[in-house]
Amino acid sequence: QVQLDESGGGLVQAGGSLRLSCLASGRTLSDYAMGWFRQAPGKEREIVAAISSNGYNTNYADSVRGRFAISRDNAKNTVYLQMNSLKPEDTAVYYCAKSQYSMQRYSSGDYDYWGQGTQVTVSS
Repeated sequence: QVQLDESGGGLVQAGGSLRLSCLASGRTLSDYAMGWFRQAPGKEREIVAAISSNGYNTNYADSVRGRFAISRDNAKNTVYLQMNSLKPEDTAVYYCAKSQYSMQRYSSGDYDYWGQGTQVTVSS
């Protein structure tokens, strides 16, 4: 079993920054790709960013590319999402997820463990 605990969400003004963290317990994450997803009210869950098991490969949704950065520290079993230049449309619950594969994946069906989510609210 894997438990994923997100932290770092909160309320921020447009243009501000937040850094989300996802700490895993129960199993080492170093063999698995990881992803950050988000879900806004009334919308489907969407992938924000994904990172390969070794951290060398990353991918981003078009809406966040150039503003967000995903990274990982396998020694700490932690994945991060640095969010800069935040916009009101970034408001959502953000979820960390563990993939079943080593290379980054973009479908939620490729992820088998999920965190409880952390709320990010960006005010205009």
